[in-house]
Amino acid sequence: MQKSIESLISTFSLIRSGKASASIFDRVMVDLYGSTTPLNQVASISTPESRLIVIQPWDKAALTAIEKAILASDLSLNPNNDGKVIRINLPPLTEERRKDLVKQAKTEAEHHRVSIRNARRDALEQMKKAGLSEDDEKKDKEVIQKMTDSAIKKIDGLFSEKEKEILEI
Repeated sequence: MQKSIESLISTFSLIRSGKASASIFDRVMVDLYGSTTPLNQVASISTPESRLIVIQPWDKAALTAIEKAILASDLSLNPNNDGKVIRINLPPLTEERRKDLVKQAKTEAEHHRVSIRNARRDALEQMKKAGLSEDDEKKDKEVIQKMTDSAIKKIDGLFSEKEKEILEI
């Protein structure tokens, strides 16, 4: 259940909100010197302003490869290369795009809720196979249910935080 919560946090960090975040580039891979490398391993990524991301490669020869990787990604961002660094101005999100992002976050949250319920089901099956007494089984069921409720409450909280972040203007 904890892994599912951590996975959701990671997934939510990749969903773009109105603010600049270096984590949106976590899945961007750069073709450099014949191999694909994560962007954060070939450049430093900073956010000096709320709507500006600056990518400074450690090797100036990587500038065009980084620019191509960003354009090829599904982030819909337009990088500006000045020969030393790449600057990306994040446009304000439209109302329609915000609603789409909230739907995406809601879908991810639901997938993770299902994952937690599956973990509960697996735990209950293992408990039945263990051959515990009725009293122990009842206590363990209550503990498992409390853990499940707590995890789902945590996911609901994470979703509401992300929804506020996305809808914030």
